[in-house]
Amino acid sequence: MSQTSVKQKKKNETGVRNSKESLDGEQRKDSDKPGVRLNTQGSQELLTKTDSRGYLVRNQWSRTSRTPSIKAASEEPRSKNNSVKQLPNSSTTSRTSSTSPSQHDSPPPTPARQSKPNQQSLPFDSRPPTPPEPEPSTRRPSTKTKETPESRTQSIMRTSQQRDYTLTAPTEWKSYSQRRMFYPSAPQLEADCMSQQQQEAETEEEKDDEEAYWESLKKFYEKVPSCSRPRPPKPKHAVTIAVSSRALFNMVDARKVYEEEGLEKYMEYQLNNENVILTPGPAFRFVKALQHVNSRLRELYPNEQDLFDIVLMTNNHAQVGVRLINSVNHYGLLIDRFCLTGGKSPIGYLKAYLTNLYLSADSEKVQEAIQEGIASATMFDGAKDMAYCDTQLRVAFDGDAVLFSDESDHIATKHGLDKFFQHESLFENKPLAQGPLKGFLEDLGRLQKKFYAKNERLLCPIRTYLVTARSAASSGARVLKTLRRWGLEIDEALFLAGAPKGPILVKIRPHIFFDDHMFHIEGAQKLGTVTAHVPFGYGQKFNT
Repeated sequence: MSQTSVKQKKKNETGVRNSKESLDGEQRKDSDKPGVRLNTQGSQELLTKTDSRGYLVRNQWSRTSRTPSIKAASEEPRSKNNSVKQLPNSSTTSRTSSTSPSQHDSPPPTPARQSKPNQQSLPFDSRPPTPPEPEPSTRRPSTKTKETPESRTQSIMRTSQQRDYTLTAPTEWKSYSQRRMFYPSAPQLEADCMSQQQQEAETEEEKDDEEAYWESLKKFYEKVPSCSRPRPPKPKHAVTIAVSSRALFNMVDARKVYEEEGLEKYMEYQLNNENVILTPGPAFRFVKALQHVNSRLRELYPNEQDLFDIVLMTNNHAQVGVRLINSVNHYGLLIDRFCLTGGKSPIGYLKAYLTNLYLSADSEKVQEAIQEGIASATMFDGAKDMAYCDTQLRVAFDGDAVLFSDESDHIATKHGLDKFFQHESLFENKPLAQGPLKGFLEDLGRLQKKFYAKNERLLCPIRTYLVTARSAASSGARVLKTLRRWGLEIDEALFLAGAPKGPILVKIRPHIFFDDHMFHIEGAQKLGTVTAHVPFGYGQKFNT
């Protein structure tokens, strides 16, 4: 070996030694860093270390290998915060290359990556953003103090402690029905969500639909004539006829239950038979004729208020009212006013209803109404069936103690017929005093004149009769002059001179016949005439 080669070999050994010394110095500097040590092969190895919260710092990378040197107990995926920061190799620094005299002659050792100790794992909401990668070492070093992992962890902990995490108190559990009251209703939410234009459009559509509905309903009722029901007239203009339930309907069976078994059984009987239609009573045909007069008056005077108004006046209880209503509707009777007094006398309501005539089957109540100054009569049905006129109301009156006062009866009963005839001739031009039914005859005459004004005298639906036991020659003149003085017209005057009235009434076939003597009532009743007894005058004490 020549001297030159020996010298060259020494130079190479010196350069290698210097390179090893510089490498060892770098390794010692790295080993001074916390958590790093050198193994026997010269590579860096990460020390197992816990932070201030007890978390293990793992997954560090070897200097000479790309695989992890230590595996964690639980394999956790690496995140951005767990990314390893590479340290510059000692062979790449300018300081190392400058101290080596043979850096161009021999290649430098293979560079190995050195990783920075793994950053501490933090909760997701308090993790700081990933720090940027360090610039190459050619940059001018910063004058700030180098941040260590411990100082960085402490600063993060201080930041997280300064944050205010308020804890809300647990709310009490409430049911759905309790919670729903705190929320707006569905229509309110829809109204809030809809725009004003949509609301206006829907409002207009609803109005149009409502108008269309009422128009269709109006057309429907116009096509159905049975739905048209005339309204009752106002009481102050009408001729009010109060009729009891026993006078309007046949309630003989129910009355028998009341008299034999008492009130409770009577009410139970009526409730059990409320859907059973009652049969017509003595005043039924009279009420039907009154309704016919009303319909004729409405044809001539559409806005007429001077009409007959029928009121059902009874002392029955309200529980019986359903059966009465069913029966009234079944026969098509236009009776809208009911008075159910529940066992008490209905006489006190007669004046309140402005009653012009009261018809009942109870003679005691009729007597009580007569004493109150109200025209009243006790109804009796005919013993035989009789055909009645449906197009004309026919009313027959007795004269004395019915249309007139009872002074003539008082003279005839106390002084005889001769004194009676003498008295009537002497006072022929003196009008008789009025009787209890004089007002009802005036009402009939007033309605008749309405037809006369329309040239309906021959076709008038009202016809009145005077059927009296007086003699026309001896006492008839005073009667006619009295009617004339009153301004009343009677259609037919029948003077019988004491003859029975029954056969004449069969010919007339009135819907009702008023008389004050029971023997005339009974005679007409046997022949089928509907009669009404007026308990008024001196002759009542002689009636049997």
